[in-house]
Amino acid sequence: MAHTHSHSDKDSESNIKSAFFINFIFTIIELFGGLYTNSMAILSDAVHDLGDTISLGMSAFFEKFSKKKADDVYTFGYDRFSLLGAVISSFVLFGASIFVLTQAIPRLLSPEPVDAQGMIVFATFGVLFNGFAVLKVVKGKSLHEKTITWHLMEDFLGWIAVLITSVVLLFVDWFFLDPLLSILITTYIVLHVLKNLKQIFNVLLQKAPSNLKIQDLKKRIEQFEGIIDVHHVHFWSLDGQIPMLSMHLVIDEHLKRSELDGLKELIRHLLSKRGIDHVTIETELPQNACGNPPCK
Repeated sequence: MAHTHSHSDKDSESNIKSAFFINFIFTIIELFGGLYTNSMAILSDAVHDLGDTISLGMSAFFEKFSKKKADDVYTFGYDRFSLLGAVISSFVLFGASIFVLTQAIPRLLSPEPVDAQGMIVFATFGVLFNGFAVLKVVKGKSLHEKTITWHLMEDFLGWIAVLITSVVLLFVDWFFLDPLLSILITTYIVLHVLKNLKQIFNVLLQKAPSNLKIQDLKKRIEQFEGIIDVHHVHFWSLDGQIPMLSMHLVIDEHLKRSELDGLKELIRHLLSKRGIDHVTIETELPQNACGNPPCK
């Protein structure tokens, strides 16, 4: 069955582009702010954002490319290019996080004075810029958009931490708070990136989605009159959103064409209730079922 993309696909592409431009502009502001205030949190986030900007640029390209229709080269379509963008984005974010930790840990051991008032100004801009960017992609459902959301969420939370730290530093010289919060937030984001990567690789390795138990489905279908056996059931997802299923049915040789069409419709309706609309059903007679006897 062919499938079409909804308006949400165009929204996804547009949101990623918006996030890219927001991130790019604010990265320049961050570099200036980090140097001006001598804040490790701001400088490390600026480098982090530079990596995010590059990642978002690639993400926008892959997201657009993934909407191409199926052709003779990619017969399943280009949906998985979105996953490729998610993998690249995840590794960029992971690498940037490691860089932040290498810079923040030494600063935690040897805290340095920072310009608290300047940090408040830049942190306020940071919360506003990154908060707006998060709102542009947070409703995305694809694994790609979820990865990008964590990119931007890390920046948003980081700036809230910088804002809180800078306010505290106005009253006490606890300069260790600047790198400490940077370490805590980066660790939190890395854990979520690893979790998201696990989901991405599950899709790439064609792990069956969790919303259907194959053995239960086979038993249910084999109860239909006229069906002798169900085998070669394959259940996978193209990009984490589009589930696909194929199966072989061994049918009674006396089954009429109209009855067979009715059985297929029943099976499609059963699967449609589970959100599975891309179904391929092959029918076989007992004497020529996968070489006879039927294979499991």
